[in-house]
Amino acid sequence: MDYQNKLVLAPMVRVGTLSFRMLAAEYGADITYGEEIIDHKLVKCERRLNVASGTTEFVEKGTDNVVFSTCDEEKSRVVFQMGTSDAVRALKASEIVCNDVATIDINMGCPKAFSIQGGMGAALLSKPELIHHILATLKRNLDVPVTCKIRLLKSPADTVELARRIEKLGVPALAVHGRKIADRPRDPAKWDEIADVVAALSIPVIANGDVLEYDDFSRIKTATGAASVMVARGAMWNASIFSPKGKSHWEDVKKKYLRKSILWNNDVKSTKYTIKEMIAHHSCLELPEGKSINKADTLEDLARLYDLEDYFWTVKNIGPLTHNLNHVL
Repeated sequence: MDYQNKLVLAPMVRVGTLSFRMLAAEYGADITYGEEIIDHKLVKCERRLNVASGTTEFVEKGTDNVVFSTCDEEKSRVVFQMGTSDAVRALKASEIVCNDVATIDINMGCPKAFSIQGGMGAALLSKPELIHHILATLKRNLDVPVTCKIRLLKSPADTVELARRIEKLGVPALAVHGRKIADRPRDPAKWDEIADVVAALSIPVIANGDVLEYDDFSRIKTATGAASVMVARGAMWNASIFSPKGKSHWEDVKKKYLRKSILWNNDVKSTKYTIKEMIAHHSCLELPEGKSINKADTLEDLARLYDLEDYFWTVKNIGPLTHNLNHVL
């Protein structure tokens, strides 16, 4: 995978499913990260081909719970991000999915209590030996590239030191979120500290933090010297942020996302969550629309709410053939 001058969709829990990744790519995202999947969950999965939806699914054994879904169209750009605290378990999980994705990425930046308490995410930042063990084990045993995404440490010098240690393991790129563990999204991202990492490394750095408009892609690249740029909230609120033509109206993007969710049979809870995040940012969930979404139990219910019933049934009747029909897409 080429990491130079790329627009990258960040990993986002409950948002970065196949339907949203395909939407982001259609608007111009070059690399699309899936939502973080915990290794404990993936090792309980088996790989299945879903002919009806044209997808490859990783389903929890003994259930119909789809943990991760992908398709051939995104294989060259999709990054599978994993939460782990154990090298052997990370390898076992990676071996299940590695032939269907472009890259395996280890989450070393999530500050949520669940990750920290489990020794995953940002908890790894203070365990360089464990980081070494996980990355070295994966690189030694997998044929796909292995990368990771980190946060800033307490001091710029600490961040640079860790980044250099990671680079020596032979990763092809490093994503850096310009916030520390205690920082919240409202706290400004520290682009200058990302720049310190860029200056210290020879591999491409993917800069992440406070990219909310298309112009921010060039702004953060100029400020940091990063090879590529990653966007999270800005894409969640309006995936057309990736388009050089300018943003589409968020209402149009919302409806297009729902069409993708129907097309790729996205989990209804994930679909509702993502739509509600869009509405909460641009409008208000207390209006009738938000209350109707809360009451929806199925994708068909959401299709009815947004006058997409004909589309819903066309997809259900034709199946994966719809992926190639422009009038349906």
